[in-house]
Amino acid sequence: MSFWQQRFNGQLPELVMFDLDGTLIDSVPDLAAAVDVMLTGLGRAPAGIDKVRHWVGNGARVLVRRALADAIEHDAVDEAQAQEALSLFLTAYAGDHSRSQLYPGARRFLDHLAAAGVPLALITNKPSRFLPELLADKGLGGYFRWQIGGDSLPVQKPDPAALQKVMAEAGVEPGRALFVGDSRSDILAARAAGVAVVAVSYGYNHGRPVAEENPDLLVDSLDTLI
Repeated sequence: MSFWQQRFNGQLPELVMFDLDGTLIDSVPDLAAAVDVMLTGLGRAPAGIDKVRHWVGNGARVLVRRALADAIEHDAVDEAQAQEALSLFLTAYAGDHSRSQLYPGARRFLDHLAAAGVPLALITNKPSRFLPELLADKGLGGYFRWQIGGDSLPVQKPDPAALQKVMAEAGVEPGRALFVGDSRSDILAARAAGVAVVAVSYGYNHGRPVAEENPDLLVDSLDTLI
């Protein structure tokens, strides 16, 4: 029995919500470049792409604090220094997004859903100010009826508030909605919202296999869902 048969009686969902970084777009190259500009501006050694790949997923503020701590755990980082660093990072990241690339299979799945008339939403912990330009640059500007960034609400994923807000506005019950992500935060948010969740195997989950989080389905490419 297919996933669609198991969860949606063989039909497509009435709403599909997506994470962005690590799910639709590989944004780490640009994020790492901005982190390294920030660190060198503070007189520190650059972190490099491999470290940043493990640090992303919880929004810009946490990424900056992890870079300052040079570790996932960042409780000891001084808040005033973190604020200064965040300003440097946001300025650096606001420039060029050319290194970020759409994952293979992502556009085919988005086109499939759009052609079927399924409403789509984007729910990301990335600051909302970066979404219009980044989505337009990658040809994704017209897909998402809802776009919620990490600063759009008082809370971020893994809190389910963003998913609940979109479902309420769409008039869709949790049992008829799907969330697609790549990390523990995505899966926890979907679970808390009562929504089925598909995880991609290629994304960012702080260096841990996302299969450990037991999503309803794990895929290597989103076009396998067509």
